[in-house]
Amino acid sequence: MAQREISVNIPGDLDPVYSNRIQIAYKEDEFTFMFLHEIPGTNQARAKAIVSISPRHAKNLLQVLAKSMQDFEQKHGQISQGESAPATEGNVTIRGYS
Repeated sequence: MAQREISVNIPGDLDPVYSNRIQIAYKEDEFTFMFLHEIPGTNQARAKAIVSISPRHAKNLLQVLAKSMQDFEQKHGQISQGESAPATEGNVTIRGYS
């Protein structure tokens, strides 16, 4: 695949956000990612960003994320799953957005 360079303009007022949970929804023509910050000790989360992309871009994101994780673990060591997370981590119902 040919390499190309893209110049990215980041607005000065664009603030980075922290997300510790994500909700993913999809339909025929798009994937929507809602990045949330779950407030510790509560049953509340605040939406920080909502991003919609095409299925083709979602598949590319999957591949890029897998490669990035592999590179990260080679550099910093294996990430263990589930030891520090509660057993119900994957079984969460999110209300207020559909």
